[in-house]
Amino acid sequence: MSVQSIFRWRDGALEPLEHCDMTLTVIEAADSWLVSDGLTLGLELHRTRFMTSIPRGRYLELDVDAFWDAAIAAIPREGDWFPRVELHSRLGGPRLVFRLRSAPERSRSAVLATWRGRDPRTTPQVKGPDLEAMLRIRTDVQKLGADEAVILTPDGYVVEGAYSSLLWWRGDILCGPPAEFERVDSVTARSVITLAAALGLDSHEEAVTPAELDGTELWALSALHGIRIATAWIDGPLLAEYPGRLATWRARLDALRRPI
Repeated sequence: MSVQSIFRWRDGALEPLEHCDMTLTVIEAADSWLVSDGLTLGLELHRTRFMTSIPRGRYLELDVDAFWDAAIAAIPREGDWFPRVELHSRLGGPRLVFRLRSAPERSRSAVLATWRGRDPRTTPQVKGPDLEAMLRIRTDVQKLGADEAVILTPDGYVVEGAYSSLLWWRGDILCGPPAEFERVDSVTARSVITLAAALGLDSHEEAVTPAELDGTELWALSALHGIRIATAWIDGPLLAEYPGRLATWRARLDALRRPI
């Protein structure tokens, strides 16, 4: 059974927040991560990403460090959870919110489709403000049979998925979009690239169109699913899978999980 509890930070403590109190709010920053039996990947990286997304100059009164610590303490150490922390702007004032959510169903593969509309992102490098827009475009491509929408630059180059980052293999070289393509700094992708470097593997940035990914092994990475292999791209390139590589890297990533 799915569980979701919502709390707000007030007077140095988390207190239950009714759904009706969520009206007239704008999410300015958010972060989420998977916790399985008290273990998670890159928690400090998630913390840093959330903290640096908050405009501290505007919200000096917020004790974000204490809020974060309270949120971590509230996560059960048993079961699968997908908690999320949020900074809201509500009627001109800030509010910190913590969502304790059961982890949704996870998968090892995904079908992709190109998002054909304009780029819906307003703050590409900050997770939070565009969550509703990302849900909208993912829902749109699901009508085509896809699991994830891929956002392109105006020139047609691959940037990221609605809820995932994208990496691909050219032989034994791990590749990804150029750093100058604005997108959310993926904790999972960063962990995989760091792991590849530790194993002595080369990584490379390249600007590619979907067609130029034909024949590659393409991964969609996220905090929830970890590494998923893209098995198909609707009306896009034909993709490959190197035997055993996905299982090996999913196991390597799992081995990096630490107690929260």
